[in-house]
Amino acid sequence: MKVLLTGHRGYIGAVAGPMLQAAGHQVVGLDTNLFEGCDFGKPAPRIPEMRKDLRDLAQKDLAGFDAVLHFAALSNDPLGDLNADLTYAINHRASVQLATLAKAAGVKRFVFSSSCSTYGAAGDIFHDETAALNPVTPYAESKVWAERDIAPLADDNFSPTFMRNATAYGVSSSLRLDIVLNDLVAAAYTTGLVFIKSDGTPWRPIIHIRDIVGAAIAALEAPREAIHNQTFNVGVTEENYRIRELADIVAGTVPDCRIEYAPGGGPDRRCYRITCDKIRRMLPAFRPQWTAHKGAQELYDAYCTAGLRAEDMQQGRYVRINHIQRLQRAGKLDASLRWSRQTAEVVANA
Repeated sequence: MKVLLTGHRGYIGAVAGPMLQAAGHQVVGLDTNLFEGCDFGKPAPRIPEMRKDLRDLAQKDLAGFDAVLHFAALSNDPLGDLNADLTYAINHRASVQLATLAKAAGVKRFVFSSSCSTYGAAGDIFHDETAALNPVTPYAESKVWAERDIAPLADDNFSPTFMRNATAYGVSSSLRLDIVLNDLVAAAYTTGLVFIKSDGTPWRPIIHIRDIVGAAIAALEAPREAIHNQTFNVGVTEENYRIRELADIVAGTVPDCRIEYAPGGGPDRRCYRITCDKIRRMLPAFRPQWTAHKGAQELYDAYCTAGLRAEDMQQGRYVRINHIQRLQRAGKLDASLRWSRQTAEVVANA
């Protein structure tokens, strides 16, 4: 297929482009490059791209594509809280507009990267795809609304699929340290301390980014009847962990580190467990390869190789909200998270 990959310079997108190419697809990326200069380790291979804001797309930009794999979004909760309306504008309204334009342009498949954070404050019970949604942040709410408003576009010629990914982890050339396992391993490696701000009881399902991409590719290539307007929890049922269990895994991976809990730390409102029986049954080509133990070791090895420092965490280039705020203070991004005119002109003339 000819696939438009949105967010191809992002944390997951940097891994998705080469994986899609390896699977035999022709890939074109779409990204506004907010996180340029935040590279970690070896840069991702370059793919043909459109440098354009998701909010500015036209129908002609979607012409000739067989499928859209939509990863672009403001992630995660802290960045979503920076300006809730921007989160809704990009993650919800621009995503619905993208799907509408894709349908009008004759795109057959639309794979939407959603999130299991849509289950929100869900307690200890397992949730399948029919469970009630209870988002507690603008980021999660924006994903709920996008699913709701894209689904009615489905018809005989347009098949959306909704991939509710578990919490991501893993090494990427566009690294993020504002997600739980990546952060815990980085803190343990650079400071010797695994610091838990909650009481450690909340549940999180987690999944490696390469398995997230593998699931998306399986959806792209599956028979239409398996994926048409379907929602999938993307993960492995056995990979639901309490935060304190993840801390124990990290402590068993990174030498000479210790675990410490914040005094008076209470339970996080975000607490959910998922079952992944449906994706295992309906997308048999999805064969997840990673576990939390294996992922923690991968992260530790990568941090060692790159020489990650505590200053790298403090400076924040691997923490999305810190990087965005730094660009805004420098006058490179405006309040709507668009590049300033001067910055855009420099890029255009480069």
